[in-house]
Amino acid sequence: MTKPARKNRKLNINIIPRRKAENQIPGAVKYRGRKKDKITKLEIIDYSKSHFDTFYIEEVQDAFKFRSTDQVTWINVDGLSNTDQIELLGTHFQLHPLIQEDIVTTTQRPKMDEYDDYLFLVFKMLHYNERAELIFEHVSMVLGKCYVLTFQEADGDVFDGVRERLKNDKGRVRSSGSDYLMFALMDAVVDNYFTVIETLSDKIEILEDQLFENLASDNIAFQIQDLKKEVLKIRRAIVPLREVINRLEKTDTELIEQRTNNYIRDLYDHIIQVSESIDLYREMTWGLMDMYMTTISNRMNEIMKVLTIMASIFIPLTFMAGIYGMNFENIPELKYKYGYFVLWGLMILVFLGMLLFFRRKKWI
Repeated sequence: MTKPARKNRKLNINIIPRRKAENQIPGAVKYRGRKKDKITKLEIIDYSKSHFDTFYIEEVQDAFKFRSTDQVTWINVDGLSNTDQIELLGTHFQLHPLIQEDIVTTTQRPKMDEYDDYLFLVFKMLHYNERAELIFEHVSMVLGKCYVLTFQEADGDVFDGVRERLKNDKGRVRSSGSDYLMFALMDAVVDNYFTVIETLSDKIEILEDQLFENLASDNIAFQIQDLKKEVLKIRRAIVPLREVINRLEKTDTELIEQRTNNYIRDLYDHIIQVSESIDLYREMTWGLMDMYMTTISNRMNEIMKVLTIMASIFIPLTFMAGIYGMNFENIPELKYKYGYFVLWGLMILVFLGMLLFFRRKKWI
């Protein structure tokens, strides 16, 4: 039975749940995401110091033979909506049902689970598209003795640099094991975080300049609010990864060699720097709204200042005009031949005198 929408009596806002609560069986492999009806594609890179091969397949059974080889194999899976294929691959690599569930649960926060034969990691891959829109992608990784499995929602990632190094035998990745490949992939994700926060910094600086130079558009408040939401989303994706990498550095497993731990320690330093930067930009974004309200207040004060000066100038003139507008017959100046011109001259002198007074006070 569907429950009625909750109503906030104080604000009179109807709150509708985004999705129904599902009490599913633990370990049930059900896709929770928005990118559905996509064919699952597998990219397989099998390599050693003297060997390199790349395969593109659509049937997961073709990847079964790479589980136990003398070489290192990277199996990258694009598309999570076809859960039957994901479950079939996970069963062959003996992944725990809870791991298979987390692979297709795109709302899963970054974490690390340690098992006897493999490590499981979840993190978020962030990048801006051509329209400067921030794209979040759920990525899962399984580190085995001689293989690395990565699961992504859709095509396109930040791993092209790793692919290039593997193809051209640059760096240490071809001469190292699967643990170094895991580090290289995570390092690519963290390095791209720097690009994301640089773009975020540019957005904040542009809004700050517009506010300081009084060039802000009418919808500046909505832009600031959207930026605040963007910063919070980035923070939710990045900050938990700091704990994951910290655990990865301290874990005692035979899957990670000691020399790779040195690189993971450096990766931890990078994620600390990124998380500190995002906290700084979060405070700056919150300060933008205060700056906007201050700008609005200053603008209103300038308007009130001008109106007050104008009223102060015309008050004595109105007083003088009011006196000679009285309907009394015995006002002495009424019979004076040049009374009209004298009154005008007096009013002009008062006007100029008040302008001079305001100028000396630096009010205008």
